[in-house]
Amino acid sequence: QVHLVESGGGLVQAGESLRLSCAASGINFRLYTMKWHRQAPGMQRELVASISSNSSADYADVVKGRFTISRDNVWNRVYLQMSSLKPEDTAVYYCNTRHRGSEFWGRGTQVTVAS
Repeated sequence: QVHLVESGGGLVQAGESLRLSCAASGINFRLYTMKWHRQAPGMQRELVASISSNSSADYADVVKGRFTISRDNVWNRVYLQMSSLKPEDTAVYYCNTRHRGSEFWGRGTQVTVAS
C-alpha cells in the first residue's frame, strides 16, 4: 500500500526559508515521478513542483527560482526547499504520486508565511 507522509511545515516570516519532506513507502520509489502540490484556503489545489525518476525537475512559474525539489532514493524521500517565502505561499502542501493508474496523496503539511 502506498503511503506518503509530509513533514516540515510551520510558521515563518516573509523572506525566510523552509524545507518540506515527504517519506514514501509501498512503491519502488526510485522509479516514480514525485510531485508537490499546495492548496490555499478557498483555492483549488495547484501543482508546485515535480521530479522525475531521473531527477528532472519542473516548477510552477510562481515558485521558479525560489523553490527546489529534490529526491533521495536511498531514504525514499522527496524534498521541497522553499526560499524567499511570501505570504501568498501560505497553503497546505501535499506530496503526490501516481501508482498503477491511481493518485496517492499524503495528508499535507501546513505552511504559513507571515508578512
